[in-house]
Amino acid sequence: MRNLSKLMRVPLREAWKHEAGELTPWLAEADNLNTLADALGVSELVLVATEHWVGDFKLDILCSDGDQQVIIENQLDETDHKHLGQILSYAAGVGANKVVWLAESFRPEHIAALQFLNENTTENLSFFGVQIELWRIGESPLAPKFEVVVKPNDWAKIGREQARAVSSASPTKQLQQKFWTALVERLAKNAPHIRPQKPRPQHWLNNSIGRSGFGLTITANTRDERLGVELWIPGAEAKKHFADLLVQKQVIEGKLGFELDWQELPDAKACRIATWYSHASIEDESRWDEYLNWLTERLVKMDQVLRPIVKALP
Repeated sequence: MRNLSKLMRVPLREAWKHEAGELTPWLAEADNLNTLADALGVSELVLVATEHWVGDFKLDILCSDGDQQVIIENQLDETDHKHLGQILSYAAGVGANKVVWLAESFRPEHIAALQFLNENTTENLSFFGVQIELWRIGESPLAPKFEVVVKPNDWAKIGREQARAVSSASPTKQLQQKFWTALVERLAKNAPHIRPQKPRPQHWLNNSIGRSGFGLTITANTRDERLGVELWIPGAEAKKHFADLLVQKQVIEGKLGFELDWQELPDAKACRIATWYSHASIEDESRWDEYLNWLTERLVKMDQVLRPIVKALP
């Protein structure tokens, strides 16, 4: 008969004695943020800062998910009212889109509070409650686990927002939202590692690429009847980043297997590196399968090739 051991839960303070000095630095490591992102079901969490000042107080971790701000507040013990107040203050202070509260355990009233906030805020603001657990088998090393106990009901929340949008949006905006929803569903099936942000009635759909200040954006230009996938580089360092990528043009395009349109945009504080699909009107729904296949293939390839290059830029 096999000798089986027991899986035992261990108090968090066996691994981390202090929140700011030990738990926060551990959680801020890239591998651990990636594990948390997977548990939350978000595109990714890219570290911006730890112990970030918000007024006279310090937020544990500030991250980005594409162009969205994500705040993370953690506790080594059970949730309390103090930290509930802190996450609301920090969310307001940084203009957060996603709020993540980590703790060893959650009191029922705090679960109810997060659920209430998810049910009564807009699609642009989401609250997550995450129980961080430590497990051990016999004398094995401690193994952390993120157990999501509260998350937004995206189906219900998006449904409400879409209903409001549809009631006021033009036919073109409604079509854009429908097209992006179809693309997100296609990606979830065929390329689940590509997780764009929520579809909206607009001509673009944002997608992160692993570094704050960059985005792998999908566009559908109804006027020019053109689809695109582009590396969008905004901000004060855009021209420098563009120049650093341009010297690698031959290598990048060789790995991709297709040429790119390199747009420095000299009059703008941004740059664009794109691939286009012309004569592609999303008004022709009979061709959507063709469009979705092209976008999926280009997104997967550009993410695969550009992600490590963008992360390695100085």
